[in-house]
Amino acid sequence: MNIQPLADRVLVVPAPAEEKVGGIIIPDTAKEKPLQGKVVAAGKGTKDEEMILKEGDQVLYGKYAGTEIEFEGEKYLIMRQSDVLAIIK
Repeated sequence: MNIQPLADRVLVVPAPAEEKVGGIIIPDTAKEKPLQGKVVAAGKGTKDEEMILKEGDQVLYGKYAGTEIEFEGEKYLIMRQSDVLAIIK
């Protein structure tokens, strides 16, 4: 990975949005933003907050969490560790 988050930030690849619901194809404008993804890079934390998340963790995050970025044609979210709601095990 060529992007290394700093301090208490993580880089997340969002899960793809659902394409079909019960045989109906959903247009791009009506797709809901996914609320889960996979951590692909994590910072080292801060002196006050230890980094709990690690590369490969499946996580849930809030609807408006993070900042969307595009790097080499792929979309990512970069967010603070505190924006992550849960780790999926």
